[in-house]
Amino acid sequence: MKILLVCLGNICRSPTAEAAVREALAQRGLSDRVEVDSAGTGSWHLGDPPDSRMREAAATAGLRLDGEARQVTTADFEHYDLLVAMDRANARDLRALAPDEAARAKVRLFRDFDPDADSDEVPDPYYGGRRGFARVVEICRSGAAGLVDHLADEFDDRGTHRDRPA
Repeated sequence: MKILLVCLGNICRSPTAEAAVREALAQRGLSDRVEVDSAGTGSWHLGDPPDSRMREAAATAGLRLDGEARQVTTADFEHYDLLVAMDRANARDLRALAPDEAARAKVRLFRDFDPDADSDEVPDPYYGGRRGFARVVEICRSGAAGLVDHLADEFDDRGTHRDRPA
């Protein structure tokens, strides 16, 4: 199983969601069965590390954000099984980039996996204060737990993804 987490610039929400999903996968013993990455729909921050304010909020909560911002490509629809958008605008942009209907069907909203979500979007903290960044960490951890629960349901008792040969 391969998952791509997507926000606008790939410096705040999607790298945080990526770290939270990795953490949740490790807690469930699924790290070796799921590939996780993140990207942005925009090109403004290509090659940049995650936003320093986001890194600080994540570190305070015990998450480490790594990587460099990259932009989603049409090839990502072939490589990834699931492209998970942080908000409706990014989901719309992903669907517009998708090469066909099967690729469009791979796009989901991150908070759809969180049964306790108070919204279907992860708010963008970029222009806000410190509390917004801390809130994104909380939201990403909750959404990651729901996403990994969903993935765990997709695996059979041998740990093999149901859609893949053993």
